[in-house]
Amino acid sequence: MTGWIALLEHSPYLLYGLVALFSLAVGSFLNVVIYRLPRMLDQIWRRECAALTGQEEVVPQGPRLSLIYPPSRCRHCGHRIRALENIPLLSYLILRGCCASCGGTIGLRCPLVETGTALLSVLVVWRFGIGWEATAALVLTWCLIVLAIIDLDTGLLPDVITLPVLWLGLLLSLGGWFTDSRSAILGATLGYLVLWGFFHLFRLVTDKEGMGFGDFKLLAMLGAWLGWQYLPQIILLSACAGALVGTGLALVRGWDHRLPIAFGPYLAAAGWIALLWGDAINRAYLQWAGLA
Repeated sequence: MTGWIALLEHSPYLLYGLVALFSLAVGSFLNVVIYRLPRMLDQIWRRECAALTGQEEVVPQGPRLSLIYPPSRCRHCGHRIRALENIPLLSYLILRGCCASCGGTIGLRCPLVETGTALLSVLVVWRFGIGWEATAALVLTWCLIVLAIIDLDTGLLPDVITLPVLWLGLLLSLGGWFTDSRSAILGATLGYLVLWGFFHLFRLVTDKEGMGFGDFKLLAMLGAWLGWQYLPQIILLSACAGALVGTGLALVRGWDHRLPIAFGPYLAAAGWIALLWGDAINRAYLQWAGLA
């Protein structure tokens, strides 16, 4: 094992290539999570509501969906996707984005998620090198990808991801990974309370809800991983990105400003940027402000 690590340390291109290949497979799995997790939660919530109201017979009695069952199938014809048709990115290119059975179009999202996962993973390893810290940063990166796209699709930021990852960040802080325990605890607490306070202030002033509770937990999760010192830049970056995208949609598509915008993707992107370059951003700001 030591020999392999030494080889990879002295052969960065080999390291990045292996990371990219492995992350393509991870990205394929992330596609499954992104598609199935909201539907799994919907099944659970429907059954729980039916049990509380005594209307179990109203709930459709289909197979319980999981991340591994039933096997993946074409959404057009139901063709079961075989192993050779499910090679990350390569199968999509060989099949030219079409089902091998019916020729139905396969969306661009699958290869984009796989490619994006590989690129972001390589950047993480480039930034942190080989080690457990890089492994933890990869886990956070993959979770942020899933959360961002699920929020875009459904407006949900599932607790089954945000809360365990929040606790993981707090546990890692005990070893001084990314931040210390004091900063992590304050980051989680303030991350939640800042958006919680904004939510209630916005509702008081406008009688509308400006964001969902999942956004509070996502920022708390990022605060637990990175510390309270990074919260201002995460909030500022995500708010600016959201404002720019919203303005662009309004100008280009005539977008209705009354429609909600998912804020989770901007928080996730800002948190990932802070994970890799947060120190440099904070130092640059302090120097610009004459405080360093």
